[in-house]
Amino acid sequence: MKSPICDMLGIEFPLLAFSHCRDVVAAVSRAGGFGVLGATAHTPDTLERELKWIDDHVDGKPYGIDVLIPENISTAGEKDVTWKSLEARVPQEHRAYTRDLLKKYDIELTTTDVADNRPQPFDAKTALELLEVSFNHPIRLIANALGVPPKAMIEMGKTHGVPVAALVGAKEHALRQVAAGVDILVVQGTEAGGHCGEVSTMVLVPEVIKAIKKIRDVPVLAAGGIMTGRQMAACMAMGAAGAWTGSVWLATVEAETSEIFREKMIAASSRDAIRSKGRTGKPARQLRSVWTDAWDRAPESPGALPMPLQSIISRDAFNSIDRAAASGNAKARDLVSYFVGQGVGLIDSVKSAGAVVQEFKEDFAEAVEHMNALVAE
Repeated sequence: MKSPICDMLGIEFPLLAFSHCRDVVAAVSRAGGFGVLGATAHTPDTLERELKWIDDHVDGKPYGIDVLIPENISTAGEKDVTWKSLEARVPQEHRAYTRDLLKKYDIELTTTDVADNRPQPFDAKTALELLEVSFNHPIRLIANALGVPPKAMIEMGKTHGVPVAALVGAKEHALRQVAAGVDILVVQGTEAGGHCGEVSTMVLVPEVIKAIKKIRDVPVLAAGGIMTGRQMAACMAMGAAGAWTGSVWLATVEAETSEIFREKMIAASSRDAIRSKGRTGKPARQLRSVWTDAWDRAPESPGALPMPLQSIISRDAFNSIDRAAASGNAKARDLVSYFVGQGVGLIDSVKSAGAVVQEFKEDFAEAVEHMNALVAE
């Protein structure tokens, strides 16, 4: 495979897999792809344990990490903001609305006990501390979403000889990232799970490639709804150097998702993956549920709070929902949800991560063979 991504990352097949689950990361890398661990929810201590585990189970294959440092957040410019101080900012109206919603489904809302001095979610200082921990391990990539990485992050990458990737959802975002000095662009269409823009992958990938070509040569990874090797081949035919995937790994046996959510994924159609502010305060694609309808459609909804306040609301709510569903509360299933892209409609079974990588390779090869046959004709 003559892709610049393969050369940059030391891999044989340019399929990158974002996951919050260390088992998925290790399995994908062992199978010839490249696992990327979502590190945002970790502390430096917990991340150290996760990366040590990956080192011991990845068979010497390369992997990377992903952090989340939003440029636009309601606490921007504030110093020493903690979870506790943020919890005090959540209006009682929103707490009561959440409590009453869960009560209708026989779910008791319980709160999470967080240390007084724990930094707020998506804290830039904490993210940089996570990177420092990561560089004590043989990582081959660091990635950031929701804005241009801090200058310190880009400099850390250069110092350690590790490429810096950035996720973008619009052409203008890509131009800013290239100007800032990132090494790889993850061009993510609206089909993607989690935070995403409004432009489709099929349109956005060639638009970005055309826009940055006259500035400098930056490899592009296509992202958004990519669940098969054929889709990956199509994106690479447009000029992408590989694919960045996420949702497809949620239906693997190694994933952190619950059995209930995996069952809902298999039953879902592409239209069931909707953009909602109900989980984080920013538009994020997730599986439609009673929760998303309550925040987006109900006339009595107080409206989602800005990030990161809405994340505090949903953190406690989904901890309570998942516990109730796991304990046998059938009504709680209606609220079970998670971030997932429109490609969910292509999920028809639960497989191992290694098997998914192999299917990507075979599907990709068949697509290339098909195109070659058409050209020969």
